[in-house]
Amino acid sequence: MPATTLPPWAIDLKNPPSYKPKSSIPDPPGYPSSQPSNSKKDKKTAPKRDPPSPEEMDTLKLKKAWEVALAPIKSLPMTAIMMYMSGNSLQIFSIMMIVMAFKNPIMGILGTNQAFERFETETNKGKVLQVKLVYVVMQIVALALGVWKVNGMGLLPTTRSDWLAWEAQREPVEFAVPGL
Repeated sequence: MPATTLPPWAIDLKNPPSYKPKSSIPDPPGYPSSQPSNSKKDKKTAPKRDPPSPEEMDTLKLKKAWEVALAPIKSLPMTAIMMYMSGNSLQIFSIMMIVMAFKNPIMGILGTNQAFERFETETNKGKVLQVKLVYVVMQIVALALGVWKVNGMGLLPTTRSDWLAWEAQREPVEFAVPGL
């Protein structure tokens, strides 16, 4: 049985060449050298971070909560442009836009507590409540954009002619009879 020898590329993969610096330029501060070092003094130079205090954590959580609260309003300009460009006729694209314009804000309002439960602590409940109110207002603004589009398409009954079935027929004050 002949012995199998490995090709040269496989041997090179098993035994990579040692590191040779390409230039004498040192690495910039904050970037570790790609050369492996076993010295213990390199590990000690990195400053040790203390865990954040509860006040700092509340501040960070509140900042993230504000980001979540303002997220619906950030997508509003693009939604408005897409609604404007889709036109006022009844087509599948404009109907899908309307469905999404109503579904997303309603689902956002219903899921308000779930969206903010990870940010709420005993010490910042009042501030998170304010953020929740802003979130609900932003969702209502997004919902108003959908109502604007439906009105523009003529699907909202806002004119007198939309309610003619419930109008009483007018009684004439006088009659005209044609003469012979």
